[in-house]
Amino acid sequence: MNTQFKKGVLELVVMMVVSKKDIYGYELVKEVCNIVHVNEGTIYPLLKRMTNESIFETYLQESTEGPPRKYYRITARGLVVMKEIKTEWLEFSTSINKFINENKED
Repeated sequence: MNTQFKKGVLELVVMMVVSKKDIYGYELVKEVCNIVHVNEGTIYPLLKRMTNESIFETYLQESTEGPPRKYYRITARGLVVMKEIKTEWLEFSTSINKFINENKED
């Protein structure tokens, strides 16, 4: 998939995954990569920025498989932002799909 396409939708995908359930970083990376293939190193800076912007909050939870894991939870503000971005994405993609369908080459 085109890198610019990924950048445009990655934030929305991350918010939608976290909105389904609290999730730790590695698990989030695996779920996001099932939708949009990105490097692990792309996700963590995004999570840090979104946490700093109060879209996510974090907490530590003990793990039976090693050190405590940092979990991400979407905030009320994050839900509002996600809804806004989702609406923008749907309007944008509908407009682009309409344009493509109207300009199909035979």
